[in-house]
Amino acid sequence: MELFIVKRDGEKEVFSIEKIKNAISKAFLSVGSFATQDVIGNILCRVNITNDITVEEVQNQVEIALMAEKYYAVAKSYMLYRQKHLEDREVRDKLKFLMDYCDASNAASGSKFDANANVENKNMATLIGELPKSNFIRLNRRMLTDRLKEMFGKEVSDKYIDLLNNHYIYKNDETSLANYCASITMYPWLIGGTTSIGGNSKAPTNLRSFCGGFVNMVFMISSMLSGACATPEFLMYMNYFIGLEYGKDYYLHAGKVVDLSKKQRTVDKVITDHFEQIVYSINQPTGARNFQAVFWNISYYDRYYFESLFENFIFPDGSKPDWESLSWLQKRFMKWFNRERTRSILTFPVETMALLTENGEPKDKEYGDFTAEMYAEGHSFFTYMSDNADSLSSCCRLRNEIQDNGLVTRWVQAEFPQVQKVY
Repeated sequence: MELFIVKRDGEKEVFSIEKIKNAISKAFLSVGSFATQDVIGNILCRVNITNDITVEEVQNQVEIALMAEKYYAVAKSYMLYRQKHLEDREVRDKLKFLMDYCDASNAASGSKFDANANVENKNMATLIGELPKSNFIRLNRRMLTDRLKEMFGKEVSDKYIDLLNNHYIYKNDETSLANYCASITMYPWLIGGTTSIGGNSKAPTNLRSFCGGFVNMVFMISSMLSGACATPEFLMYMNYFIGLEYGKDYYLHAGKVVDLSKKQRTVDKVITDHFEQIVYSINQPTGARNFQAVFWNISYYDRYYFESLFENFIFPDGSKPDWESLSWLQKRFMKWFNRERTRSILTFPVETMALLTENGEPKDKEYGDFTAEMYAEGHSFFTYMSDNADSLSSCCRLRNEIQDNGLVTRWVQAEFPQVQKVY
């Protein structure tokens, strides 16, 4: 019966004992020695060949056999030879990838490992992002398989790799060392700026600094993630700063002119201009994300959801969130964003409407009707309906658990049942 060996490219060929003998002979010659047939035979007696064994497994066994036979200098030379050829193969593969990427018609078709539809342009930033992906995949798989071996044994670990390689399961974003998605509370930024995440900007003090600082904060956090950054408090905080400048009842006189420049902008125009500043800034490609725009998610609430989540929330000045003005701002943003996307391709923010339900129907009829209205107008957003306001959903893979009136992220990978917390 013929035995087959699996080469590094995944192809199979008939196993040849002569190739192993030649490799052992060359290793001895490299240290000025000569391997007799008896010596080679003793080494091969320690090598166990099974059908569909890989080249790497055979070479690993040869290394162990050389050490067991006390040919330490030969074993070292053999290891160095393997390492040099590994490095040569990696350089050759990288050069081939460079050429293929340059010849590809776009960034998605040029990506070998993890094409992303959020990348439109093929340029140096996207190329630099693609180059280390194969290394990250090997590193992530090694860390995970080591953990699986520790917990469940080698058989489970090997089965996991087999299922990955044959596409029965998909490991979400092995091509990065960063966490995937996170939903954050913005409160540390509200009181201390970006210092808690390594930045040097101060806390926002007015509407203008809030908008500019918010964009910077999202970009900083997103540079440490490979997936989405959800900011479920975004509009509530923006509403707070609008109220500081124009009063909590600003929505009652949204048509009032408050800009003394030649533009003579109204309260409403000032607000929508800030919408534009934030949304268009965050939709810009960034080098920290390999020329992708950051993934940004926000939430809207009906009155019952809002009161359940934020009834005990206090801003730094001692004031509490105001529902009436926030409700106006939520609706204004949704309608503005829905119209704005007819003028330009705007992927983000991903929006989620949170509706508290009772007997399967929204408790807040006004927001139930408004949600239906927005769908009827062609808007595209998620709707998260729950009979208990103990959680939120910021996108398809994010669920946020509410604890102690704070937001503690629980994100669940589709393939695995375990829950990981991101603080």
